[in-house]
Amino acid sequence: MELALVTILFIGLIFIGVPIAFSIGISALAGISTMAGTPNTMIPMKMFYGLNSYVLLAVPLFVLTANLMNHGNISRRLIDFSVALVGRRPGGLGHANVVVSMLFAGVSGSSTADTAGVGKVLIPNMIEKGYSKELAVGVTAASSTIGSIIPPSIVMVIYGGLTNTSVGALFIGGLIPGLLIGLGMLLVIWYLAKRDNLPVADRISRAEFITLAKDAIPAMITPLIIIGGIVFGVFTPTEAAAFAAIYAFLLSYFYYRSISLRDLGVIFSETLKLSCLSLFALAMASALGEFLGYYNINSIVAGFFSDFEDSTYVFLLLIVVFFLFIGTFMDAIPAMVLFVPVIYPVALSMGIDPVQLGIIVIITLSMGLVTPPYGLCLLISSTIGDLPVDRSFKAVIPYLAVILLTLLLTMFVPAILLN
Repeated sequence: MELALVTILFIGLIFIGVPIAFSIGISALAGISTMAGTPNTMIPMKMFYGLNSYVLLAVPLFVLTANLMNHGNISRRLIDFSVALVGRRPGGLGHANVVVSMLFAGVSGSSTADTAGVGKVLIPNMIEKGYSKELAVGVTAASSTIGSIIPPSIVMVIYGGLTNTSVGALFIGGLIPGLLIGLGMLLVIWYLAKRDNLPVADRISRAEFITLAKDAIPAMITPLIIIGGIVFGVFTPTEAAAFAAIYAFLLSYFYYRSISLRDLGVIFSETLKLSCLSLFALAMASALGEFLGYYNINSIVAGFFSDFEDSTYVFLLLIVVFFLFIGTFMDAIPAMVLFVPVIYPVALSMGIDPVQLGIIVIITLSMGLVTPPYGLCLLISSTIGDLPVDRSFKAVIPYLAVILLTLLLTMFVPAILLN
């Protein structure tokens, strides 16, 4: 009875628009208050326990990196270089949108930072150059999901912390799927460009291209340093995140001279706000997990999935369907905190590699960033492009098909994860 009431409360809070972190927290408080002999102080204790992980320090550090890049106009330099690189193709700005998302993903680790940083520049520019609002919003929202897949990735850090899986192995595992998704989206743009006769970007001289390349290369080598450092044991993922933040500051302050010390107050403030959104949701999900554990929900769900132990592929397909549904109304971080500990032991018992499971879960939840009603990247892009959400969602469907095909490839051909 108590479980049913808490479930109804949780669904009702989401339905009326209460932020997901508060919906989880209120539900946790209501649920734990019904547990005999359990004090309400259990909630802050579980919140603290959920955040008491060294690897989670990487989350605010990667957010700080993204903010330094945006304030330091590093993202604009990546955009200019991407336009110079592929802009002369039909639909060039669409191609550049995907390429810069792949480059930006390799530095910030944040899909929403990609959407905001790239979208504010490219969506108005694409509309001004004659692209439809649907195309500008759709490609921006969809390509930003690559930020969760191409390393470094904040959600990979969270998954690694939850399952004690090597974050370095996850970073390497996400590389090929992320590149395949990017290439698939470029093919979609190529098809749309041929069909709709999309415009090309203005021609630039070779000297201008070399200048733009030199301007962008210092930022582009960041992921190589981060991933290489982790793979070769130079530093841990958390240390890599700290290095990325320091490197972004040095580039912006000394090399590009695009920020001043006075800007740091605003940058740190924005970093705290964005980090708190993710980490508070994670803390609340840890508290709700205590309530679910009390009523053995984990065992019930694990028992359901264990009924399909005879078929690995059926099990993985169920995982995809389950997280596709969860991702429509819940952010990736609380979704993983609540449900990954449930499915993880079952997956291990079936011989599924933890890295493969993690990449499948992360790719699936990344699709939730562009699916209503929660789709945060979709909402940001549609707001920038002044386009209704329903029309924006129709525009991302071809790109979602690309992500889904890559997801299936990851399930059936795990060798592409390079582990």
